[in-house]
Amino acid sequence: MKAQTNLDGPVSAVFFDKDGTLFQFADTWDVWAAEQLKRLSAGDSQRLKDLAKSIDYDLDRQRFLPTSVAIAGTNMEVAECFAQVLHDQSASDIERELSEQAQSVMPSQVVELAPFIDDLRQQGFLIGLITNDSEQAARAQLMTCHCVDKFDFIAGYDSGYGAKPSAEPLLHAARKLNVDPQKCIMVGDSAHDLIAAKNAGMKAIGVLTGLAKEKELALIADAVLPSIAGLSEWIDKNS
Repeated sequence: MKAQTNLDGPVSAVFFDKDGTLFQFADTWDVWAAEQLKRLSAGDSQRLKDLAKSIDYDLDRQRFLPTSVAIAGTNMEVAECFAQVLHDQSASDIERELSEQAQSVMPSQVVELAPFIDDLRQQGFLIGLITNDSEQAARAQLMTCHCVDKFDFIAGYDSGYGAKPSAEPLLHAARKLNVDPQKCIMVGDSAHDLIAAKNAGMKAIGVLTGLAKEKELALIADAVLPSIAGLSEWIDKNS
């Protein structure tokens, strides 16, 4: 774990990434991705290989490689990769299909989210979700965890505020909730999340429930935790 950095005063809001942070990335998305690749390839084995290669997905092991655009990128970035293979489909059409398909995913929760979010709220924190997935898919997945209404702010890459690593969606969240960015924490599993936090003037907390390694996140983060389970303790110790 990186040496901890004390917080500059009390915390007003905690913002989370979704995949790899609230949800285990591999357990949630690896098999789903294999199904989507099979669907999009329509029985063409070479097309299947080309689609998998375009997003750095290991077909044999049925898992994303750490270099995959799908880990921290937007649905549109993934769709644009697929469109280079599926010449008869536009990236926007592919993106729309992926977003619709993602709404039925049953996410693998890192911790039981409903009581975890309740605990943070009871400590007085406002709670936000800022994901590079679509907002609609994010809301649908949070609904399956019975906690969508516990978030004070939810935004996807398509919500109109930009996408990480831009700081703008984080800054918009702070403005929307009327909080000082310097009193906010952003928790995420990728460099995109942490860079966005730093650019927004927020504390950046990395977690190891995605595919990024600790040494990669520690270069940017104020602290790297095994998972969100240790977040409250970290805040208590560093306040």
